[in-house]
Amino acid sequence: MRIIICGAGEVGTHASEVLDGKGHSITVIDAHAERLSGIEDRMDASTLIGNCAHADTLMEAGAEGADLLVAATDNDEVNLLSASIARRLGVLKTIARVHDYDYLVQKSIDYKRSLGIDRLICPEFSTATAIAQTLRNPAALAVENFAGGQVEMQQFRTTARAKAIGRPLSQLSLPEGVRVAAISRGREVMIPDATTTIEEKDAVFLVANANVFDAAHRLFVGKAPTRQKVVINGGTTLAAWVCRFLRGRNFAVRLFERDPERAEQLAADLDWVTVINEDPTDAAVFQEERIGEVDDFVSLLDDDEDNIIGAVLAKSRGVNQVISIVQRSHYLDLLYDIGVDRAFSPRIVASQEIEETLDDSRVRRLSSLERGVLDIWRVRPGDASEILNQRLRTVKLTPNWSVVAIQRGSDTTVPTADDMIESGDVVLVLGRHDMEPELRELFDAR
Repeated sequence: MRIIICGAGEVGTHASEVLDGKGHSITVIDAHAERLSGIEDRMDASTLIGNCAHADTLMEAGAEGADLLVAATDNDEVNLLSASIARRLGVLKTIARVHDYDYLVQKSIDYKRSLGIDRLICPEFSTATAIAQTLRNPAALAVENFAGGQVEMQQFRTTARAKAIGRPLSQLSLPEGVRVAAISRGREVMIPDATTTIEEKDAVFLVANANVFDAAHRLFVGKAPTRQKVVINGGTTLAAWVCRFLRGRNFAVRLFERDPERAEQLAADLDWVTVINEDPTDAAVFQEERIGEVDDFVSLLDDDEDNIIGAVLAKSRGVNQVISIVQRSHYLDLLYDIGVDRAFSPRIVASQEIEETLDDSRVRRLSSLERGVLDIWRVRPGDASEILNQRLRTVKLTPNWSVVAIQRGSDTTVPTADDMIESGDVVLVLGRHDMEPELRELFDAR
């Protein structure tokens, strides 16, 4: 494929390296020559100095007939304009990276549709979603997150006093938008049906719409967990998003921000969070605030080295779980080597979203569970699929598969037994690893 990357910053450069490594023909545009100087040395890519929002520059880069343009400069408006112009010049698909979440939420206008852009991505928002998901499920054996947090999947063990124990699924008062997708019991892994009975210490794969997940979870584990104590290091935009994702949950969040004006602003915007104008890595502050006793320390500063230092100090001083972000992906392995529990890189998230946009395959394995026995599949049903326009209760899927979510346009939900899969939907299926040929046949996804 011929791909144009606008912007040679962290996201643009990393995306270029990933796509170049897959054999695509890459052209990188940037207004600053020094940013482009090392690209041709490190990869088989062309470079062009210029303003990617100018049609002439895009034409010189080969926009007419190009397969993909990724606008990943530091300026949202330049990205939106570049992607929109490129589409009109003949680029087949366009992606624009944005920092401002208002461009994504479509409150007053659908920017993506109005500007003719195929996809808007916000790596920081996606990273915040993943971090919040990790914090919300500290005891999970496996966690999967779908569709920007609209749907959650978690594996956990049932407890003796839970209401679900000893009852078949048909008798559980599960909220709408909840599904028990699979159960692991001893050496057996099963896709349950309505007659399956829940037993103590079952490992349950629960899938639910995000707004009802916690209520469903309590049916299988009993009372709500104790309040989780979280410290966030840095008052960045990403940190504010993490706080918003945790609002209304069972969390006590303290956010430390060094700049007094920024701390004051965050205190006003996030009134459910305790905002403290201090450096939590300072030994005196760490001791006075008893940070070593918290459940989670999350370092979300803009500087990679500061995040690494903060995370290591917190871990060495007794914090149970330490999470950090780094912009430079080559730091990820280092973080794990020095004891950080979870690490995230927004630019890797961006590359994954770009690759997903390029992937037109009808069946794609997203992840593997239970030692490879189960897989999560993204399926685009063909028009000849026998499952289309049939109520799910009438379609025999067990014991091999369970439809765990349906993506329709920008919405993703967990289906009820009376819901139907329609043409154009994207389906998320949990199923057995050795059944891919049958899965393709069922969904006409050859």
